[in-house]
Amino acid sequence: MPDLGGLWSDLTDLVLPAGCAGCGARGSGARQGFCPGCVRELESLRPAPTRPIPAPPDLPPCVALGPYAGALREGLLAYKERGRHGLARPLGALLAEVVAAAVDRSRPVALVPVPDTAPAARARYGDHLDRLAGHAAARLRRAGWPVRVLRPLRALPRPDSVALDSAGRAAAADSAFRLRRLGAPPPVGGDTTVVVLDDIVTTGVTLAAASRVLHAAGMTPNVAAVLAATQKRRHW
Repeated sequence: MPDLGGLWSDLTDLVLPAGCAGCGARGSGARQGFCPGCVRELESLRPAPTRPIPAPPDLPPCVALGPYAGALREGLLAYKERGRHGLARPLGALLAEVVAAAVDRSRPVALVPVPDTAPAARARYGDHLDRLAGHAAARLRRAGWPVRVLRPLRALPRPDSVALDSAGRAAAADSAFRLRRLGAPPPVGGDTTVVVLDDIVTTGVTLAAASRVLHAAGMTPNVAAVLAATQKRRHW
């Protein structure tokens, strides 16, 4: 994994009384949301290419930190669904590791998080992926990367993907996103690497839909960086 420095400190520098987000263990050993054992599990993960089978059209190359399992899965659930907002910092640090493995640091990097719908953002007290993107960008900048976060996408109302099958996800994703400013010139130059960010890739239809909107606006994504991939994958 590319060394961005001090991952352990991001995972262990704040004692939290709620217990480990990865395994539920309680005690003084659980810091910044994860116990030492889960920290070791997370640090052992290595970003790798992943691809849904079958892959939807317009899906860019994808890189994931690891499978949607174990401490990574439980940490994401705790962050998104159980109100553990303090996990944004360590999870954002892990997402930075994925970006670092996926792109060339010699070129400017634009991170584009897939946005939450308005109801999801309200339920989570803010856009959960936007928070991760901010922490990932800050970590990369501290390591000397020329990186910025762009937010050109707006999420339109759609059904909760948890309740949909693969066909339903594809249909919902087709009309899921719009540009915030129609007709605006692309905010990136030709030498910029555009990275779409998401937390989990399952069928890939959400990333593909976001990528189509970005492509039409002159911001074709070079790669997608995600924390976890569900395990029906070519490489896991």
